[in-house]
Amino acid sequence: MIKTIRQAIDNGENGFLIKNSIFLPFHLELLSVWIGKDLSLISKPDVLTDFHAKKGDLHIHEAENYTNLVFGQHKELKKEYGHYKGHIILFGTEKGADIFDEKERHYIKLSFHDDTNKVYMELIDDPFDL
Repeated sequence: MIKTIRQAIDNGENGFLIKNSIFLPFHLELLSVWIGKDLSLISKPDVLTDFHAKKGDLHIHEAENYTNLVFGQHKELKKEYGHYKGHIILFGTEKGADIFDEKERHYIKLSFHDDTNKVYMELIDDPFDL
């Protein structure tokens, strides 16, 4: 059975990473994605909203019990953003939820803290106040 975003995060579950591909233990309706470097006051995060299957920056594959996000413009996310160098923020809702209801939308921070392939997840209130 597929978990909700909140269930997965409240249970302390992690996603995992293979090169430029992130696997998450839930489904979501993705609205936008920010990729940003930590400890950089002058750089602003890149915003991805082009999820087109053929030409987009981000490809989404949904299997029965997980979601796979493939970042086409990156070769190895752990090298680029691991060890607290950066993070990815997903903005979306539970699959099937009303995207027009503000209470249904979530910001999910994904980070890579160590040499493992774990993707750490947390719900945040504001992606610009980290």
